[in-house]
Amino acid sequence: MFKFKQKDSEFFDLFVESAQYFYQGALMMDEVMLDYSKAADKVKEVVDLEHAADAINDKIIDKLNLTFITPIDREDIYALANGLDDGVDNLQGTLQRIVMYRTGKAMSGAVTLTKLLIESTEEIIRAFSLLKNIRKNQAQILEATHKIGRLESEGDRVYRHEVAYLFDKEKDPIELIKWKDILENLENTLDHCEKIADMLRGVVMKYA
Repeated sequence: MFKFKQKDSEFFDLFVESAQYFYQGALMMDEVMLDYSKAADKVKEVVDLEHAADAINDKIIDKLNLTFITPIDREDIYALANGLDDGVDNLQGTLQRIVMYRTGKAMSGAVTLTKLLIESTEEIIRAFSLLKNIRKNQAQILEATHKIGRLESEGDRVYRHEVAYLFDKEKDPIELIKWKDILENLENTLDHCEKIADMLRGVVMKYA
């Protein structure tokens, strides 16, 4: 039977901290979607958030380099850490686009995609919080990853609908380009959440 050593629990604590930064980034995105006047301030905040997320990622990698026996495969730790960090980077890039493009009031579909991101990152936190005991928490981890998959599928549907709406109704080609790019970035970030969920399922398969 595979058992985690108590001294190795720091990896899991750092994962949860990193996942929380991803969630906080989604909340910042939601604030901007609901009130564009907050966009410039939130971009400054998300830069600080990204730096904090990078610091946690560096801490995980440093610990990985110094740890002889890891609680899960080294490759999985590395992939999960970078996956969480990349999620924050994706959100930062999208917020910066919103400011650069001077988008103004958000499309309803962009608001919906952001709400799906909040739910997805909540489930990511939940799954990582359960990793310390994979065998005991297998069902709950898989439940969280399956929910992320359903949220991503809903995001695909919303994205396709909104892009079709843009090409059908938007007469200003510049506005069309702006919002298509932002919608695509939001949908890609939901895809990224599903990739993290897939990695988590792979870890569960190995150790549960």
